[in-house]
Amino acid sequence: MRSVVFDIETVQIRPGSFDADNMEMTICCTYDSATDSYDSFLKEDLPRLWQLFEQADAVVGYNSDHFDIPVLNKYYPGDLAKIRSIDLMKDIQISLGRRIKLDLVAEGTLSAKKSGHGSQAGVWWRKGDIESLRKYCLKDVELTKRLFDYMLANGSVKYKELGKMHEIKVDTAHWLAQEARPLTFTLGF
Repeated sequence: MRSVVFDIETVQIRPGSFDADNMEMTICCTYDSATDSYDSFLKEDLPRLWQLFEQADAVVGYNSDHFDIPVLNKYYPGDLAKIRSIDLMKDIQISLGRRIKLDLVAEGTLSAKKSGHGSQAGVWWRKGDIESLRKYCLKDVELTKRLFDYMLANGSVKYKELGKMHEIKVDTAHWLAQEARPLTFTLGF
């Protein structure tokens, strides 16, 4: 199965709301299992990103069904909601009963942390510091990829809360058991 792990960084269009409708993509970073490589895409690179997504059997993200895919869908000429998506946060939420930040799960499971905070991404974008933005987003993709691999192998994740380590089981059987469902391939790629 060809999976593409991805993450996006955004800035607000209008002050006040952090929902997907009010966000503009600044960068999308990916890991492609077929080539074992990382890449990044600015807005002018989106046709190349669409090719990658359309060739994937599944896209993998963290909070991606709720946020990343709706934001990206504003730029895509089709409907990204039709691609097979594996949202790690959604499956963790099903088991835990609540949402939990990537940083907490990465630290508990992988002993690794994010390289910064999402609010810094907007500052880098406004300053034109694309390289810092890219490094930050790529680190999130790396953590998401490592979590995906860990969850597939172990069927669980860990997180630390109030000084105590917790492990939660996550049903990952459906991730690879479903038939591959690439996009439509109707855009001429």
